Amino acid sequence: MSSRTAEIRVPPECRKMIRAGALVVLNHSGGKDSQSMTILLSRIVPRAQLVAVHAPLGEVEWEGTVPHVEATLPAGVPLVMAPVSSGKSLLDHVEERGKFPGIRQRWCTATHKRGPIERELRRYLNANPRFGGRLINCLGIRRDESAARAKRVPWRRNERLSVAGREVFDWLPIFDLSTGDVFRVIRDAGQSPHWIYRHLSRCSCSFCIFSSPEDLRRAAELRPELYRQYVEIERRIGHTLSPSGTPLPELTGISPSGSAGGEDAMALGSPRSWSAAARRPLARRNSLKSPCPESGAAQGSG
Repeated sequence: MSSRTAEIRVPPECRKMIRAGALVVLNHSGGKDSQSMTILLSRIVPRAQLVAVHAPLGEVEWEGTVPHVEATLPAGVPLVMAPVSSGKSLLDHVEERGKFPGIRQRWCTATHKRGPIERELRRYLNANPRFGGRLINCLGIRRDESAARAKRVPWRRNERLSVAGREVFDWLPIFDLSTGDVFRVIRDAGQSPHWIYRHLSRCSCSFCIFSSPEDLRRAAELRPELYRQYVEIERRIGHTLSPSGTPLPELTGISPSGSAGGEDAMALGSPRSWSAAARRPLARRNSLKSPCPESGAAQGSG
């Protein structure tokens, strides 16, 4: 499927809201799915109705994520940042709770993404009455990412936000696209995905409960200092990042006291090893021109 022929299924009610001037929100994590979604929606939604929102994850976010988000937005589309209001980091909350998030208790998403983003969306609608309280909340979720996501409804009313005169719907525009489709959309637009896809299959928190052992190992090589923090927290609170209950050193095969990780990170090409000239294009929108990975280079969400 070419990105030029990639079809976004626009529900009739969604199309009606767009024509009526509703605000269309691009949830942009910096990952391939939200990036391809942004490209495709910018072709069918007037720029004046688009806004992007990003929930910064601080120390656990991959370096260069915010510049990447900025660089991949269409010209003129504002970017709203949605940080945690308390200023506390994910690891702060892990320490407070005495446990990492779990498969069924994903408080990390609620506390560090959904909550702050919904707060900023309410503020944006209040500050921009021209949208009449109408909002389409777009998420880069695809059916082939997991069995659970395959059960999602691509268009549904957001009851939690549809109060106080607001009418809000959640929309999954790229729900039917494959991983290969997503990378082709990015490549054909003359952009590149986040640099982390050259090393990992997902663009999420550096160390995520959904990461494979191989991705965790690569992350430990790329971010040895942060890896040591995670290992120390596991030992201190008696709870593991992995839902399997296996400590990180056993999963990765990497000792947190080893020094090889830092050297490997430089060799693997993390942004810290790039020259200023090499990094500069990331700060310009629509300037990413390097080749996109093959469709099989990265599997899973992100």
